[in-house]
Amino acid sequence: MVVRQLDGKIAIVTGASSGIGREAALLFAEHGAKLVLVARRRGELERLADEIRDNGGDAVAVAGNVADAETAHEAVEVATRRFGGLDVAFNNAGTTGAMVPVPEMTAETWNEVINTNLTSAFHAAKHQIPAMLARGGGSLIFTSTFVGHTVGFPGMAAYAASKAGLIGLTRVIAAEYGPQGIRANALLPGGTDTPMGRAVSSTPDALAFVQGLHALKRLATPCEIAQSALYLASDMSSFTTGTALLVDGGVSITRT
Repeated sequence: MVVRQLDGKIAIVTGASSGIGREAALLFAEHGAKLVLVARRRGELERLADEIRDNGGDAVAVAGNVADAETAHEAVEVATRRFGGLDVAFNNAGTTGAMVPVPEMTAETWNEVINTNLTSAFHAAKHQIPAMLARGGGSLIFTSTFVGHTVGFPGMAAYAASKAGLIGLTRVIAAEYGPQGIRANALLPGGTDTPMGRAVSSTPDALAFVQGLHALKRLATPCEIAQSALYLASDMSSFTTGTALLVDGGVSITRT
């Protein structure tokens, strides 16, 4: 018998229309969570919500840009109004932005990446934390990356800076709200076979290069990363907070 790790829990998943977010939403629903799905593409979100409901779960779509504070507010409002509160938030949406050296990067590109990856997490936490406190605690998860944490890649300054900033935000939230039952953790995937990952590894040579950087000599599937998000979301990680959890296939330690 499969133990449903999120039975009775209410969760927000951002970036839910594809990749890691979509797989996490399906997995969370399979484990009993009621879901608020957030992304910009309403059609994909509605189809995912239908799929979850067809499989016996419950989900509602909130279409919007995570960089907008209104989207974060609406997601929490929907979770509270539709399901009764909030227990878990997987703040996963992100972008790499244009990959260029720092002197060639425009302020517009820098601001877009910072707003999507980091400022969005501030907006999310600002609204999610009070809702979790009203339920006696909860789990906040932010998708960071090994880029900017253990490895620097040319052309990814804005991406690395924004994702490294998420780790700092995570640790402060963990320290501030641990006594009140809120855990906060950052999830750091390695190369993953998602639309965003494929855009970075857009040729066979580039893909082979990125695969070779990992100790496992392959990319992760989105489902593999979602499994780690489930761990952080659930009571399986009840004594885990303030971490930067590497789920990176050994890319951070490989020199071969």
